[in-house]
Amino acid sequence: MAALPHLDEDKMKLVQELEIEMMSDMYNRMTSACHRKCIAPKYMEAELGKGESICLDRCIAKYLDVHERIGKKLTQISMQENAKLTEQPKTS
Repeated sequence: MAALPHLDEDKMKLVQELEIEMMSDMYNRMTSACHRKCIAPKYMEAELGKGESICLDRCIAKYLDVHERIGKKLTQISMQENAKLTEQPKTS
């Protein structure tokens, strides 16, 4: 996470906790979705098969790629909104 110099220590801690919570949620969703998609509900062997491993690798790669793209798009939208707000003339 990039340092945000305008945040005090308490706010920075809150931002860090939120980021950890979001990453944990993303990991849990990814694990659940890829497990459902790639691993049969009735286990036949203790180890993953080759097909299961490949499916999991691809699923995780796609999930992380989409998560990154969405994050970039949301950041872009947020920056555009902030730019619009700073451009608007202030009326008193």
